[in-house]
Amino acid sequence: MATEQDPSTSRPRRAGAFDVRMIIALLLGIYGVVLLIMGIGFTTDAEEAKAAGVNINLWAGLGMTIAALAFVGWARWRPILVPTEGEEGTEDHPSGK
Repeated sequence: MATEQDPSTSRPRRAGAFDVRMIIALLLGIYGVVLLIMGIGFTTDAEEAKAAGVNINLWAGLGMTIAALAFVGWARWRPILVPTEGEEGTEDHPSGK
């Protein structure tokens, strides 16, 4: 007699928010937005002169924000699949307990 399996438990799940790429994207995004705000609104001419005339906060913030978006895209495009219970590769403890 064949037993029916619940389709929701037989499919692997995505790692979602616990994917390390999403954590990295979050951190890069926060730092990137802070640097963008600092570069746009709070950079003085004296600070730009120290950086050879380049608004380094603006450019670093832009680069970090783009990198964060790339990490989010990568995580969505190639998600990590977490196996569910009862799939191949999951074995009981060797002692049988």
